[in-house]
Amino acid sequence: MEPQQNNAILDIRNLKMYFPVTAGLLRKKVADVKAVDGVTFKLKKGETLGLVGESGCGKTTVGRCILRLYQPNEGQIFFQGEDILQFPPQRIREIRSKMALIFQDPYSSLDPRQNAGNIVGEPLIIHSLIKDQSEYKDRVEALFRMVGLDPTMKDRFPHEFSGGQRQRIGVARALACEPSLIICDEPISALDVSIQAQVINLLEELQEGLKGLSYLFIAHDLSVVRHISDRVAVMYLGRIVEITDSQVLYKNPLHPYTRALLSAVPIADPFVEETRERIILKGEVPSPLNPPPGCSFHPRCFQAISECSQSIPPLRDIGGGHEVACIRV
Repeated sequence: MEPQQNNAILDIRNLKMYFPVTAGLLRKKVADVKAVDGVTFKLKKGETLGLVGESGCGKTTVGRCILRLYQPNEGQIFFQGEDILQFPPQRIREIRSKMALIFQDPYSSLDPRQNAGNIVGEPLIIHSLIKDQSEYKDRVEALFRMVGLDPTMKDRFPHEFSGGQRQRIGVARALACEPSLIICDEPISALDVSIQAQVINLLEELQEGLKGLSYLFIAHDLSVVRHISDRVAVMYLGRIVEITDSQVLYKNPLHPYTRALLSAVPIADPFVEETRERIILKGEVPSPLNPPPGCSFHPRCFQAISECSQSIPPLRDIGGGHEVACIRV
């Protein structure tokens, strides 16, 4: 066990997750898809860290590695001071009671054959957290009230709820075991805009009420991430390219990729919208099957020089906890 540093509930170091590509009748391995390629970051107790990037950059894979749904090829994941990648199988269930996942799709993530009460209460039974049926009923009803649902709705089935209500059921299920870390995997991307704000506000209220609850908020919508996150980490092709305080990132983005992402976010002020810098990236995102040498962003970067293709830039602190992986910064 290592001591926790800076009150970090989660400390990820050089995480790598490669998926083998096979070919031929004997399914011989011919290559690797480098979904996550050397990710390092910390998440403090009670903090929300936004993890953003384009589709396919490895955000969800990071979350699944933390939950031990994938076994990483390399790296360390310290959760509450312990490297959970070294845990034997019998301790995996124990650690999962302290973590939870809110899924992206509220429609396919709920079992249509179970009523809402059983969906929310199932983790209580799996982890043996209740003594009898009376306690089970009280806990389930308390969880429904916690997420703004009427407990009398617990006998309804998923198809009888709206999308926003289904996601609230998913949030209640995630809270059942009183976890200290919740991984939110694009929890609002499948919802209407009007419902998105309600779910975001609910998550913030829960974090304020449940002291010490931490979120890893995975998303591609930068405006949403700005609203909920204390710090933001930007991913590109399996690597983190910039990580800093949320307000600092939006006011002073330093990595060329971050600047390009933020230039695409609409601004309500028409004057600012017309006069601000527009950055149009050329080409397509390279394949994680065959990433470019050096900085993976250099083929599309408007600031790239010849040295960018020669070595992978390290994620370095330039002051105030603002970390950037770019030799031009």
